Amino acid sequence: MVLGLALNMIQITLDYFSARNAMERDILALIEISNSPASQIAYNIDVRLADELLDGLLKHPATVDARILDSDGQTMSAASESSPISSYRWTSDLLFGASRVFSSELRVPQLQELPLGQLVVTIDTWHYGWQFIQRAANTLLIGLLKSLVLSVALLTIFYFVLTRPMLNVIEALSKVRASTPEKIRLPVPPNHRFDEIGTMVGIINQHLESMEGSVAQLRAAESAMKNYSGQLEQEVEDRTREISDKNLALQRGNRALVRAKEDAVRRARARANFLASMSHEIRTPLNGVLGMLGLALESERDAVQRNQLEIALNAGESLLELLNDILDISKVEAGKLSLENIPFSMRSLVEVCATLHAQQARRKHIHLVNETDPMLPEQFLGDPTRTRQILNNLLSNAIKFTDDGSVLVRTSYSGGSLRLEVIDTGIGMSQNGLHRIFSPFSQADSDTTRLYGGTGLGLTLCRQLVERMHGQILVDSSEGSGTHFTVTLPLPVKEPANPALPEKTATKLRKAGVAMAIPAQHPHRLALESQLRAWAIPVRSASRHPEGILLMAAEPGDVESRAFADGWSGLGVVLADTSATVTSNQPGQYVLPLPLRQTDLYQCLCSAAGLQTNDNIALPDQSVDVSDAPQPLSLLLVEDNQVNQLVASSLLKKLGHRVDHAENGQRALEALQKRHYDLVLMDCQMPVMDGYEATRAIRLNPEWQNIPVIAVTANVMQGDREDCLASGMNDYITKPYKRDELKAVIRRWAPSSPESPANS
Repeated sequence: MVLGLALNMIQITLDYFSARNAMERDILALIEISNSPASQIAYNIDVRLADELLDGLLKHPATVDARILDSDGQTMSAASESSPISSYRWTSDLLFGASRVFSSELRVPQLQELPLGQLVVTIDTWHYGWQFIQRAANTLLIGLLKSLVLSVALLTIFYFVLTRPMLNVIEALSKVRASTPEKIRLPVPPNHRFDEIGTMVGIINQHLESMEGSVAQLRAAESAMKNYSGQLEQEVEDRTREISDKNLALQRGNRALVRAKEDAVRRARARANFLASMSHEIRTPLNGVLGMLGLALESERDAVQRNQLEIALNAGESLLELLNDILDISKVEAGKLSLENIPFSMRSLVEVCATLHAQQARRKHIHLVNETDPMLPEQFLGDPTRTRQILNNLLSNAIKFTDDGSVLVRTSYSGGSLRLEVIDTGIGMSQNGLHRIFSPFSQADSDTTRLYGGTGLGLTLCRQLVERMHGQILVDSSEGSGTHFTVTLPLPVKEPANPALPEKTATKLRKAGVAMAIPAQHPHRLALESQLRAWAIPVRSASRHPEGILLMAAEPGDVESRAFADGWSGLGVVLADTSATVTSNQPGQYVLPLPLRQTDLYQCLCSAAGLQTNDNIALPDQSVDVSDAPQPLSLLLVEDNQVNQLVASSLLKKLGHRVDHAENGQRALEALQKRHYDLVLMDCQMPVMDGYEATRAIRLNPEWQNIPVIAVTANVMQGDREDCLASGMNDYITKPYKRDELKAVIRRWAPSSPESPANS
């Protein structure tokens, strides 16, 4: 019925468009027939014939108004009648519109260009709309009757062909007993043996037969299960008894494991406490030893005694480094080593490390070369302290095991990773030694320990620190051919590379150029030449181009080179010094210490080119610390060890401060009550009242809440810094006392310091 209704609607729609077209054609034909007589009437201005023509037009059942207009638009003759009224008229108006107006220009064949007026006919669409509505109603009614008859016929056929046979099958299924469903067989309906219904009934009967066989097998299995159940019950009882015995044994084993775990935890805590205690107990006298040696060196004038004191100071610092390595390894293994994530300059870090180890290399008459990529990003995000520790260990090892040749530190950045390479020409390692060097207290072989000494902790710590930073450390070596360490660290870039020089400076340096008088085989030539080319400064051969800035290798006692430099006719002369002993009093000559520092090279070039420069000049995007010396302060040193008191007091007085002593926290509180102090240096482990309790007491007094309290302690284990800050201390430094650390922390917390405590 729905399909029939849809087809009828399509037929009605087509009839609607046909009726509209028929209406158009009918009226246009009527106007075309009337156009010629109306033109003659307008030409002759015959009103009587005009009335007769218009009355004839009104005879058409759709015409409601007809008129002839002259050329000026005035009505010559008109005739009209009212529109018919019907209750179905709204439907006709909706489909065809209420009325339509048709007009035609009036012209006679003799005078085609002369306009005579217009014939205007207004029709009422009801005549055509009513005819369409009647046809549509008939179409819709007949279509519904046809659909109804067809539906009844189809339902009757479906009932006898499909429904009644299916009902018979359902009735047979309803008679099946729930206890024996597999015994039933469905009858095949008459006349349906070979059609779909017969096929379906046959398949159902096949499944019933399969079900019957399966039920028989299940009953046989059930019978067998009953026979086995007795045996299984006995076996279950036996197994239960065995499991119970094993559970008892397992519980005893678990209790033993718990006791072992508790014992291990106690041992770990005891080891941590032992390390913390030993760190404090060793650092306290070591602080006195190193401090007194430092003070003695500042006042000692005899060269032999100064050399002996320097040897003792170096031995003490080596002992301190060994202690630090042991503590760091313990922290890493315990998972308590925390890493910073702060901005730092990798270029500056490498230059500082290379400069610090340069003296050790010079004593062995080997070259320490710094080849830092000029395009290295200015700043990274990471832990500069641990990165410096890795590089220092690698450089120290490389110099220690190299007796001839050079040690090269190369720094670059690519693929999101910082790459540090330390390459030496030393004794190298065997393949067996390569597998042992990263193990604690191990070296490549016994001869290495006997000839060069060392504990074998440095590379172990390097590997652990690199792994904590999610990096990788690789080593390539062979006996007698040197060693190549490669460290890869995935450090994010804080500030990209900016090798450009200030425009004014760059213009003059590029115009001057550099005349290179350094041999091609010189270890530092590549580093110098790469940096100059990165600044876009032309590099020429001094023998072929005797102009510009002369950059030459200078060795002490090299008369020929000095004569060449003194006779240079170009701009200034830069003497590249690898021995730290070259001096020059000649005007226009400047000494460049090696290994290369970017700032030193820049200052020497500017000086040689006649550009104004000073010690505080810096490359773009590099900061220089030009802070003034700290103002004299009144300090309270809370320290129970007399040697440490003497060392710290001497350092603080040399920094220009006034120092008072207190042997413990109780004496410190009494001293604060007597006078005002700008800053308190507080030891943590003291008799009577320790530093933590004393600091809490200071913070409880409203008058002392703003006094900076700095922890100065030999405790360096994980959590010591947090304990100090939690007790109310403002900052934390470790013993032994170091002049730079004391100076920095006092500057940071001095009352007139511009730095905020939050930035400490």
